[in-house]
Amino acid sequence: MYTFAVQLADVDRGVYEDLSLRMARHPSETDAFMVTRLLAYLLEYEEGIVFSEGISSNDEPAVLVRDLTGRLTAWIEVGAPDAARLHYGSKLADRTAVYTHRDPAKVMAPWAGKKIHRAEDIPLYSFDPGFVDAAVNAVERRNAVTLSITERQLYLELNGTSLSSAVHEHRID
Repeated sequence: MYTFAVQLADVDRGVYEDLSLRMARHPSETDAFMVTRLLAYLLEYEEGIVFSEGISSNDEPAVLVRDLTGRLTAWIEVGAPDAARLHYGSKLADRTAVYTHRDPAKVMAPWAGKKIHRAEDIPLYSFDPGFVDAAVNAVERRNAVTLSITERQLYLELNGTSLSSAVHEHRID
């Protein structure tokens, strides 16, 4: 179990929050996946957002958003989901997005020619090479995080380590 005391300042979206998050790391989950899952949660933060069962759930994404009625409004995948999973999520939610710590070209390659509902509306977000790995090196069981986002540039302070990265957006062809 990991805890994160987060100060979030997303200037792009006008979101300013102090959050206390607890994340369980599944035994088969890599540290890079966990950090990317945290970043996805923070970059998508809104009322109703939660971490799902993640890797141990076949029918939910890593992060999801539900409105007050319980309706699924956002399906947020992490890593390299397959086309069928994106198709399924895109049909269920108003909005679908993918965040990856991997090479985006390699993540998108298996999707080519596959049926993905509203594929043109699904962004794939990635970070500068080495950013997630550097963040992984700073993670402890208890973490102090300050994340500022302005003009899609991240400024992350994690347990005294300062890092920055652009948030790169890729579109499915």
